[in-house]
Amino acid sequence: MSDIRNSNPGGQDYEPQVGVASTDAIGLAAGGSADPLPGEDKSYSQGQLVARRFFRHKAALSSMIVLGLIVVVAFTSIGVGPIPGWWPNSYTLQYDKIGDGAPTWQYPFGQDTGGKDYFALVMRGTQFSLIIAFAVGIVSTIVGTVIGAVAGFYRGWIEVVLMRMTDVFIVIPLLAVAAVLGRMAGASGIWGLALVLGLVTWTSLARLVRGEVLSLRERDFVLAAQAVGTSAWRIISKHVLPNAVGVIIVSATLSISSAILLETSLSYLGFGVQAPDTSLGTLIDEYQAAFATRPWLFWWPGLMILTIALCVNFIGDGLRDAFDPRQNRTKD
Repeated sequence: MSDIRNSNPGGQDYEPQVGVASTDAIGLAAGGSADPLPGEDKSYSQGQLVARRFFRHKAALSSMIVLGLIVVVAFTSIGVGPIPGWWPNSYTLQYDKIGDGAPTWQYPFGQDTGGKDYFALVMRGTQFSLIIAFAVGIVSTIVGTVIGAVAGFYRGWIEVVLMRMTDVFIVIPLLAVAAVLGRMAGASGIWGLALVLGLVTWTSLARLVRGEVLSLRERDFVLAAQAVGTSAWRIISKHVLPNAVGVIIVSATLSISSAILLETSLSYLGFGVQAPDTSLGTLIDEYQAAFATRPWLFWWPGLMILTIALCVNFIGDGLRDAFDPRQNRTKD
């Protein structure tokens, strides 16, 4: 019987040597992992990738900073409720009018027809407009997400009923419905108005969430959860909605911008925030006649509305690009 050992060309016996590359290959084949090479890219989780893409979006990042400054100044300058602010003048008191009320060092936004500090008034209007906008965004997001997720997951007659109800809300002019319901809820203050506007602005999000859920419900992880007897609500909350969070967040952000413009339109028409409360739209409506003679009474709330709406839109664009799965992997 011959000796089963390898021989080199010189006739001497030798044992086969396993190189480093062979060891790595065997380890990987057995389910192991190799350390990344010095020049290899780092790996990131999905959340880290989204954050890196968003913070590389210069317009969105700048808009977030500007919007944050507006929120901080609006709520700290004149205070909130019993909490005083750092601005010395009140939005409720009338002061001695300087000239025709044009902007001065003492009153940087000028004074209204009665001598009130217009900076304090604009900050008060900004507070109410921001509260309404964010409250509307939260309410419409919750309603639209629930209706869209239920319709897309259950299908059948449930989907038919919910989607036909959505179509009815879409067909009816939004401004007309919001004006009627806003007038009815006017006695409830800004919270009642925000609830009403949120209950009529959920339709677009519901359709987007339904479409996303329709594609997700056929994925393997959902089918596997159904096979082991997981309840439908748990599948929706734990498996489907977390994978649709990108669509939900982007739509919620853009709905805030739409809510600001809708509230401004209603207040301008007299169906929004009612006296003694005020909002940016109410200020524009109240002082529209002074556009030619005292333009600062019209331009300051108008510029504030424009700035807030643009900032929210840019933030929404940044979130949309960050959540887009077609984006290339972020490099260091």
